[in-house]
Amino acid sequence: MSHNGTPAGAHGVPHVDPLAALRTPDDPPWDVYLTGTVFLDIIFTGLDSAPVRGTESWARGMGSSPGGVANMATALARLGLRTSLAAAFGDDHYGEYCWDALEQGEAIDLSASRTVPGWHSPVTVSMAYEGERTMVTHGHEPPPEEPSHRSASTSGKLPPPGAHLSPCPPRARSAVASLTPGRSEHWIAHAARQGTRIFGDVGWDDTGRWDLAALPDLRHCEAFLPNAEEAMRYTGTDCPRAAAHALTEHVPVAVVTLGADGAYAVDRRTGESAEVPAIAVEALDPTGAGDVFVAGFVTGSLAGWPLADRLGFAGLTAALSVQEFGGSLSAPGWSEIAAWWREVQSVEGQDPAALSRYAFLADLIPDGLVRPWPLRRAVPTIGFGRST
Repeated sequence: MSHNGTPAGAHGVPHVDPLAALRTPDDPPWDVYLTGTVFLDIIFTGLDSAPVRGTESWARGMGSSPGGVANMATALARLGLRTSLAAAFGDDHYGEYCWDALEQGEAIDLSASRTVPGWHSPVTVSMAYEGERTMVTHGHEPPPEEPSHRSASTSGKLPPPGAHLSPCPPRARSAVASLTPGRSEHWIAHAARQGTRIFGDVGWDDTGRWDLAALPDLRHCEAFLPNAEEAMRYTGTDCPRAAAHALTEHVPVAVVTLGADGAYAVDRRTGESAEVPAIAVEALDPTGAGDVFVAGFVTGSLAGWPLADRLGFAGLTAALSVQEFGGSLSAPGWSEIAAWWREVQSVEGQDPAALSRYAFLADLIPDGLVRPWPLRRAVPTIGFGRST
């Protein structure tokens, strides 16, 4: 991102700005704020089957990319949102690579992030085969931030970018928060008081309690986006659609993903409900698809789209992502969305009703975004030389 805040796509190429019609000089500097752990993801592809104990398996392909919270940050940035990420990075080669890939490659703001001397980057090795994935992860929590790092040095000079994590989130239109049972994050309440719209997702409850009262930060959220199993367990219902309605007693907008059946959402404030079927695709790797879905829904929400359009766009971006390997590697941008939209319109025998579900894309995609379909990205890996 340039100093004046002009959004750019990967490698600095300007892409669609879905919020262009809404921007004013008084806007917050960022559209979305995120915080969490960045992993180095190493992805092995082209495996015919799961590795067998006592044998050596050769993969036909390999890639690497920033993972963890970087999956969500990359998905948001590629959709044209001005994205700020607060995370800890190791000062090893892996940390340097992840920092450069996010800041230089995706134009994600890392001024709220920090580099931790002597801390090695968390690493996840993912093996994709038969439409599934197996992962092995190693890492340690970063040491706590030293209080002295939170202000200017005694010389009066500000510390360099990445030297510290900001104690409070920057002003942003929205934030995505990963809610953890039994834990409250101070930054979420602080951001909500600043007027930031909070979108909450959640993981599996290892405690087995499935108690919404154990998610205290849910009260700060505008939207909550669990999957069907999580939604039903939290609400004690046996139907994901009933679970979505039950969740609106706790949060204004409930979005429940239904896997191969699509997604269902309810907005308590407007009385809207919407259900959008999944797009049939050949799924190669589901890594990061949930993050991409949330990114698509956040984008549509900030742009003020109707609930059904938000849901359809989120499902589309997630469907495009599973056709590629990796997490942040597979997050689609507007070029991929434009290519898909033009391709499906050219296929004979398409259901007009199904096409009309995505007609809102016609006003978003510039004529210049024309690329062949299907798209195939080059799979990056860690650089061959250390930057100077």
